[in-house]
Amino acid sequence: MKSRFASLLTACFFTMLLVSLAGAEKTFPKVQFSQLTLDNGLRVILAPDHTAPVLAISVAYDVGSRNERPGRTGFAHLFEHMMFQGSENVGKGEHFILLENYGGDLNGTTNEDRTIYYETVPKNQLDLLLFLEADRMAKLAVNQANLDNQRNAVQEERRLGIDNQPYGKAFLEIDSLAYDCFGYKHSTIGSMADLSAADLNDVKEFFRIYYAPNNAVLTLVGDFDPAEATEKIKKYFADIARQPAAPAAPLCEEDRYGERRETIMDPLARVPMVLVAYQSPPGNTPENYAIRVLADILGTGQSSRLYEELVKNKQLATQVQVQPDARRGPSLLYFFISLRPRVKPEDAERALYDVIDSVIKNGVTAGEIKKAQMQNRRRTVTTRESALQVANRLGNNAIYFNDPDLINTSLDKFNAVTAQDVQKAAAKFLVPRTRTVVVALPPTGSEQPEAHSGGQQ
Repeated sequence: MKSRFASLLTACFFTMLLVSLAGAEKTFPKVQFSQLTLDNGLRVILAPDHTAPVLAISVAYDVGSRNERPGRTGFAHLFEHMMFQGSENVGKGEHFILLENYGGDLNGTTNEDRTIYYETVPKNQLDLLLFLEADRMAKLAVNQANLDNQRNAVQEERRLGIDNQPYGKAFLEIDSLAYDCFGYKHSTIGSMADLSAADLNDVKEFFRIYYAPNNAVLTLVGDFDPAEATEKIKKYFADIARQPAAPAAPLCEEDRYGERRETIMDPLARVPMVLVAYQSPPGNTPENYAIRVLADILGTGQSSRLYEELVKNKQLATQVQVQPDARRGPSLLYFFISLRPRVKPEDAERALYDVIDSVIKNGVTAGEIKKAQMQNRRRTVTTRESALQVANRLGNNAIYFNDPDLINTSLDKFNAVTAQDVQKAAAKFLVPRTRTVVVALPPTGSEQPEAHSGGQQ
């Protein structure tokens, strides 16, 4: 639940953006920020905004599941939990208590490419905010009791969110089948066996390597004085020791030679689901922006091509989702199709490929490009609704692409995509040799069609 401070800032940010956008087709307010790097390598981004008396901090670490090694998966996500278990001067659970007592809120998130911790507090709690983040960066309480406790918590999270959810295995399997390189092939949450096998020395070494100031970006957004904030950041963080540079994550994907396919039986499913993923280029590249515009044309809203064709016209599916990746490395464009009862998966697949083939052959319209541009404009507004969203976006862009100014320039890159760019990207990437297909079927005997064994071309 948002605190009243976060809610106030959200309303103020959103109102200002809507006012600034009214009647201004091509202008968009820029986020003003400055940067500095401490002697220990900590990168700092400062974006003062006096709209509301609130501060938001984002501490992004350059570590995600792609940095893990075989036999030790799930460490990045495990540390997201460990970082709230106390540090040298902060007791177990006290991080939450201290901030929530002042009306603040906080959390963390991990994915393949980074880990972020973030908080929002009233403007008069800057010292508390910086102290808490510095204390756990410097001396986290990495002990056996905390490891065992959070290992169990992560394993239970996996049971609840994946193992005991319909299609949970299918969502894991699509990445495992699509990728060859270990970094993106395995799941962020990790395997039960690897989590059980983790010992205290492994965890301490992971913390030493990846939770160093020279592997982090601290972003502060909100109602503060930059000179004062800079001095306080130095006060709390400057003495934290730099560590040797973390090893680079391997990104070893090679060109694909053909379609990959698997059919799985899902005892929790009630209707079949078809999952399709195509290889796509890394994020923040012209071709990736073209793929993301194509994803909007194909799958965003009830006027999208796939909704019109698969849900309305042919009534093969109850839902079609299109999800484009913008990873730091090789990405994927996903299609998730929830079938209507008694629909054959191969019929839904064929309908999907027919829509894609139409784009490759005939291209997209100027109206579809304009609609996608407006959808991305709306997303840009919503990613700036609060100081916290701005902080996370700046830090995320710095970690991903070494370019926090993407918060100001990404919309122009979307708007630069033409219909020809979309057609060219579709013809290059949405082809059978780059395709991975996972079909999840309900238990046999449930009056659903049998698994289709033939490949689609």
